Amino acid sequence: MKEIKIGIIGLGGMSYSHMEHIDKLKDVRIVALCDSNAEAIERVAMKYNIAIAKQYSDYTDLIADHDVDAVLSITPNNVHYEIVKCCLLHKKPFMTEKPFTRTFIEAAELNQLFDADDNQVPSMVGYSYRYIASFRYARELIRQDKLGPIRHIFVQYLQEWGLPMKETPMNWRYSREISGTGVLADLGTHMVDAARYLIGEFEEVSAMLKNLVSQRRDPSTNNMIPVDIDDFSGFLATLDNNVAGVFQTSRNAYGSGNQLEVTIYGEKGTISVSCENPEQLTWIRPDRDNPTITVKELHRVPYEYVIGQMQDFFDMLRGHGRDGLPTLKDGYANQEVLEAIFQAAQEKRTIDLVDFRNNHLTAQGAN
Repeated sequence: MKEIKIGIIGLGGMSYSHMEHIDKLKDVRIVALCDSNAEAIERVAMKYNIAIAKQYSDYTDLIADHDVDAVLSITPNNVHYEIVKCCLLHKKPFMTEKPFTRTFIEAAELNQLFDADDNQVPSMVGYSYRYIASFRYARELIRQDKLGPIRHIFVQYLQEWGLPMKETPMNWRYSREISGTGVLADLGTHMVDAARYLIGEFEEVSAMLKNLVSQRRDPSTNNMIPVDIDDFSGFLATLDNNVAGVFQTSRNAYGSGNQLEVTIYGEKGTISVSCENPEQLTWIRPDRDNPTITVKELHRVPYEYVIGQMQDFFDMLRGHGRDGLPTLKDGYANQEVLEAIFQAAQEKRTIDLVDFRNNHLTAQGAN
């Protein structure tokens, strides 16, 4: 099997998680690094024996490196667009972190560039919760019609690290200029993807975005500075087949660590999954012997639904990608929904995604 040589752009916290998974895979090797922090490059380069010539401060040089077969981009939101664009122009396969871009305009341009290429670049957007075994199992149960027609879905993604008592200082996730939006872009993007992955496309949305903590400490000056993004987001949606959806996400949910939970309600049963219990699924349904009795069963997810994100990415590069792998197209569709949610909150109205899409295409044509 041909070895795949990887270049990594961005050596922050999430990159270490990806590198740990890469370490467990055969015939995959990290050969190049890029980061603005020279100490981070030196530390990782020593561990992986990366040559000086393959230690870059400019991501364009890494992407253009002919020894790099594919790129992992693990960076803040404001550089996703430029890095993905560079990968597309160099025909370099890539995995980029979520959200796909900072703005919908950026996402639309990348989507157009991707569509213009007959030999489309293999891609993955980092919707990591598609690789939670219980989520994959839930999707299969829905596709097998085990719940009957789906009527509604509830999704919440809660964290507590933004609470004032945590004294979290200002960082890029609290900057509109860097992140685009706040908790909507950071956590809401995962909720949108979970709904698309399990149910289907969004048809309409209405929303509310709230800023709950208006100031945070600037770590460079210790002064309090304003926060200009949302740290709570709630929205309602209609999805394919008239499925109703209720969504909430917050960084100010006391007692919540990293709590992404999904409950799907069908005519013949209900299933619930959580990223905090990745190998279990709760299934409420009629008793097999006596349908008048409702039973609540805790199911252990079959091993066949266990697959790592990095494994799926590299299998795709070898021509064996699995159904449900999140591509550039999923990133674009997700960003479209996020923009519609943002506009719905700003304008205090329900937005139809077909109208939103048509208006965008009309604006594109005018330009």
